[in-house]
Amino acid sequence: MPKIKILRAQDLVDAGRLSADVLAEVIQAKPDCLLGLATGSTPLPLYRDLIRRYAQGALDFSKVRTVNLDEYVGLSGDHPQSYRYFMNENLFQHINIDLQNTCVPDGMNADLDVVCKEYETRIDAWGGIDLQVLGIGLNGHIGFNEPATIFSGRTHVTNLAESTRQANRRFFESLAEVPSQAITMGIGSIMQARKILLICTGEKKSEILAKALLGPVDPLVPASILQFHPNVVVVADEPALMSIDLEHSGFAAG
Repeated sequence: MPKIKILRAQDLVDAGRLSADVLAEVIQAKPDCLLGLATGSTPLPLYRDLIRRYAQGALDFSKVRTVNLDEYVGLSGDHPQSYRYFMNENLFQHINIDLQNTCVPDGMNADLDVVCKEYETRIDAWGGIDLQVLGIGLNGHIGFNEPATIFSGRTHVTNLAESTRQANRRFFESLAEVPSQAITMGIGSIMQARKILLICTGEKKSEILAKALLGPVDPLVPASILQFHPNVVVVADEPALMSIDLEHSGFAAG
């Protein structure tokens, strides 16, 4: 049975609190830790709770370093739908983190191969990821690692699945404006993290979460690789867990 612990959240706010507990434990144990961060609607409750704790004096981010999972190709950091902009608006500008200690792939660089290699070099130079935050897509993607015939390796440029572009369409004026490529940490990069926090909320994610945690490990369900990681915590609300029988699943529960 995979070494996965599931924390049941009562609602989205509770999911943010439980997720923040996991990050806070890492930050307090290692003030200069390297956090792998994610974007999208799923981690927003987490970031709101981290901001709240910082405002209350409970967390210090002055030495924390961060790397983000991914970034769209073709969007500059000041584009409202870029992930650099997202992180600045939803977390970084509200806490005492040094922006020099935050890293998001450069989607505007003309040499994307160099960007990918330098990103991996940065992660290694900063000592490796202590905790990687993940969401999960409806097709099982983590980061922008889409279903494929093999698991991806390190940071790379990927073509976005049509389902992923459709899911992200709500953030843009039209589907045509949704980028078709992104830079993403690979599965190999993600699996090198010492600890992984997977956040999953909502009934529409319940089926894919069950496939990822209980189904065969298959690159067609990229998140299923997490079954091979030695230290995974899943924070999920009741609707997301409706396809998993926790009592008989064998997972550690919290």
